[in-house]
Amino acid sequence: MSTSAYDTYLENRVLAADPIELVRILYRLAIDRIREAREHLEKGDIAGRSKAISVASEALLELNVSLDHEVGGELSRRLAQLYEYIVWRLLEANVQQSAEPLNEALKLLTTLLEAWQEINPETPIAVPPAAASPWTEESPAEPALEHASNSWTA
Repeated sequence: MSTSAYDTYLENRVLAADPIELVRILYRLAIDRIREAREHLEKGDIAGRSKAISVASEALLELNVSLDHEVGGELSRRLAQLYEYIVWRLLEANVQQSAEPLNEALKLLTTLLEAWQEINPETPIAVPPAAASPWTEESPAEPALEHASNSWTA
């Protein structure tokens, strides 16, 4: 598929997507660009790596901006912190020219996408009360959130 045909396909898909599918598209875009950044890192292609990381970061920033903190409450705020942490790790990967932050970002986003894949767009999404947070001590994302929030307040 040529670039312009793919762009047209993607544009049509985005225009026809429901909000949940738009979130999934942004996750896939970020994941694909992080994988691409790893490939560019292995090849020593600095410009390609930087561009791929930039696109992944833009997708995450778009996800962050789309959050409704009034409706989503604590969950929404935690998700925003996680997105910001992942962007920070992507920037760190670019500056340090390191695969480890890319791998961590990829793992976090893949886990999030898997959760979004389980949501049926036909089913209304219930927002849990703030006290019923899905983040527990056992949550693999909790250390990342703790690290991220500590780095922002320091």
